[in-house]
Amino acid sequence: MRNIKFITSEICLYHIYNRGVEKREIFLDDSDYLRFIHNLYEFNGNDAARKFSVCENITKINSNKQGNLSVEILCYCLMPNHYHILLRQKRDGGIVQFMHKLGTGYTMYFNERYQRSGVLFQGKFKAVMIDNEAYFKHIPYYIHSNPLEIIEPDWKIDGINDMKKCLQFLENYRWSSYADYIGKKNFPSVISKEFFTTILGNNYQYRQQIEEWLKREIILDNNGVTIDRSF
Repeated sequence: MRNIKFITSEICLYHIYNRGVEKREIFLDDSDYLRFIHNLYEFNGNDAARKFSVCENITKINSNKQGNLSVEILCYCLMPNHYHILLRQKRDGGIVQFMHKLGTGYTMYFNERYQRSGVLFQGKFKAVMIDNEAYFKHIPYYIHSNPLEIIEPDWKIDGINDMKKCLQFLENYRWSSYADYIGKKNFPSVISKEFFTTILGNNYQYRQQIEEWLKREIILDNNGVTIDRSF
């Protein structure tokens, strides 16, 4: 059971994450990633979620969405078998409603497309309230650095062999909000980045800071100080 109360407040942020049941992959190709990102945008509001056909060609995010938002999405990252979303609630009950529509809608799409049935995600979505300064400072970098596992699976233990290559990989990874944070328009309508850019700096500064964070995380880990690496 998820033991957390979601509070509607400008200062209450929540790290939301989940993985595929039995750690199975939940994104098998670009169409799957794009559908989930589209759903992040489409299902964020009071309106009933529209059912999208599996064969419907979703190639971009419509930036003319109307209605009150349920949540404010600050950053996200999709990986082959899991996802991370950082958000804050815009109205009471908003997070639960949004995540229900997101999980149900994507599962229906995935099951129909791949001719399967049953649950897709590993239980209810997980949620952690950002309640201390250390967590607040590292969470956007932690979420955005997840794709490095694809090209350097052991970087958290052994360090990064080629920092330039890794930063370029993060910049070109479409299924994350990192590109939008460094000024490369990817899916800018999905997120609200003003909150973190006000605190962490502009596009250039954010790129510099994530590089420094990656270096520091290696040093901290070698000294025995760790963060949640469960995903």
